[in-house]
This record gives sequence, C-alpha cells and structure tokens, in this order.
Amino acid sequence: MSFLEQNIKSVPSGWRKVLHVNWALVVLICAVASVGFLMLYSVAGGSFTPWAEPQIKRFILGLCAMFFVAFVPIWFWRNMAVVGYLAGLGLLIAVELFGSKAGGAVRWIDLGFMRLQPSELMKIAVVVLLAAYYDWLPLKRTSRLLWVAIPILLVLIPVALVFKQPDLGTALLIAIGGGLVIFLAGVSLWYFGGVVALAVVLVIGVFESRDTSWQLLSNYHYDRIETFLEDTDDPLGKDYHITQAKIAMGSGGWTGKGFMQGTQSRLNFLPEKHTDFIFNILAEEFGFVGGISLLLLYMLIVVFCIFSALQNKDRFSSLMTLGIGFTFFLYFAVNMSMVMELAPVVGVPLPMVSFGGSAMLVLMLGFGLVQSAHIHRPR
Repeated sequence: MSFLEQNIKSVPSGWRKVLHVNWALVVLICAVASVGFLMLYSVAGGSFTPWAEPQIKRFILGLCAMFFVAFVPIWFWRNMAVVGYLAGLGLLIAVELFGSKAGGAVRWIDLGFMRLQPSELMKIAVVVLLAAYYDWLPLKRTSRLLWVAIPILLVLIPVALVFKQPDLGTALLIAIGGGLVIFLAGVSLWYFGGVVALAVVLVIGVFESRDTSWQLLSNYHYDRIETFLEDTDDPLGKDYHITQAKIAMGSGGWTGKGFMQGTQSRLNFLPEKHTDFIFNILAEEFGFVGGISLLLLYMLIVVFCIFSALQNKDRFSSLMTLGIGFTFFLYFAVNMSMVMELAPVVGVPLPMVSFGGSAMLVLMLGFGLVQSAHIHRPR
C-alpha cells in the first residue's frame, strides 16, 4: 500500500469522498462552461444579460447538483434507474398534453422559472437504465433474442415520443446513445448488422415518403437535408443559416478577429448565434486556435470518462460512465459537424457553451453520476 493510500484511509469517510472526486474532470467542466459564459457575453454585445447571467446561475445550480449526485452511493442510482426512466417517460407524455410551443415544435414544459425539455433527461435516463439492465442480466443471456428485444423496446419508446414533438436530432442522440450501451454490453454483432440494414431501408423510406400522405418527416427536415446534400444556390433562403455560419467561421482565420469583434455576431447576420451556431462565433473571434482549444477540452472530458470506466470493476458503473461520456461526445460532435456543413442542421446545442437550461442541468447531473461511479468504485 502506498503512502498516499495509507493517508487517505486515515481520513474520515465523508471527507474521503471529497479526496476521491475526479477534480481534473471538474476543472475541465468549469473551463468549458467559462468559454460559454465568455461567448454569451460577447454575442450580447458586451452584456451579461440576457444570456450570460442566467447561464452562470444555471451552471452554479448544476455544479451543486453534480456534487450532490456524486456523493450519493452509486448503488442508489442503480436502484433508481427504472424510476428515473419512468419519470422521463411521464414528462414526455406531459409535453404532448401540456407542452409549450416554440419554433413550430412542442418540446418544453413551462415551469414558470424555466422551461424544462424532458427529451434532454431521456438521453441520460436511457443510458442509466440500460446499464442497470445489463448489470442485472446474466452474461450468457446477453445475445438471446428476447433479452435483446427488451432494451431495444426501452430505447424506441422515448425515441418515438421525442420524434413526434418533432425533434429529430434529440431522437437520434437517444437512439445512438442507447445503441452504444447495448453494443458495449456484448450483444452479438449480427443484431447490429440487422439494425444497419433496417436503417438503410428507413432512410430510403424517408426520401420516398416526401410529398405523400404518409410523409415521415416534417417539411423543414427535408429542406435541411436538401440543403446539406445539394447545392441549392439559395443564400437568402434555405441556405441562409449555413452560409452565414461558414462566413463567420472562415473569416476568423488562424487567430480570429478578436474578442467581441466578430461582424457576423455584432451585425446580427448569423441566426441562433447564442444557441446552435455559437461555435461559429467562437471561431470568428478566436479563429482556428480557439476552436481547436475548445475541441481539445471536450476530448479530454471524454478521455477522463473512458479511463474512469476502464478502472472501474463494477459492470453498471463502467457501462453507465462510457454511455454518458459517449452521449456527451455526440453532443459536440453533431453540433460542430452541423455548423461546418458536415451534417444536416438538426438543432443540437453545443454542450455547456450554447445558451439553455435543460441541456446544461442534465449534463451536470450526468457528470454527477460519472463522479459517483468514480468515487464509490471498488478500491
């Protein structure tokens, strides 16, 4: 036993949890959030209102929630997995019945002090439930048809509810995040081959259904796909968002125009500059160096999640940590791909940088679960 381990064992159990916190991960999370505060201050023209101030308050609340979740034993969260999943489904159904409409979609529940987006909760709830399911399921049953069908159904139910809102981007993230946990649990690759074949058929069906009575996507979804796949040459129409986004990103060069000097933001050319397209403002003001620095911070967070999962001997904790880490990766990978026209625009925020309460709080709760698994892992 090392000198450090001997000294940690002599510390009272309550304070020992503080010592076992992955403080490097906390520092990285705070660094990314600080980038978000800086950019929200910039896009508001040098003001903490209307975006930076509420974002800071939400982050402080989220940080407190993260530590609260972290210090609760991981077995408690495993036992609460079903409750969390059912609560998320209940909130999705409540959105259908009482949700508030914005931008042509019904995705939020108005709580007065904030608007809650339950679909964000399901990204984490699905991962936690599947990790608990495979922790309970004997390994020899992992690839049997019945025991594969159950987790697929658990993923498809919230995906269908979110898709109906309509929110294609979040539905895809829930499906992919759930699929990764199923893959990591050791399910036979033959099933994934079937999923790929089904996905190809579904994509063909999506295109064939356009302008028919059984159209599968909304018209604006088809417009975004068309903008991505074809050169529509409509810079003031369908191509406006992505054209302005590319101008902002390209004009930043290597080191950018300087803090609060971005013309696309200051002159309001770029729509949704405080949410979906905030990365383009960062690239315009801080250039390639600023963009790659943020990407490096994101990747370090994912790497910490992977290392924490590999060190953990508990099956539930490992699967959950990898699932949450990969879900976080999907957030920034999809957003960055979208704003650089490497993928269709699907409305996925840049994690902890874009303005938004639900995504921020849910991610902080997710990192709280990662910390709980790290703190309470067998040593």
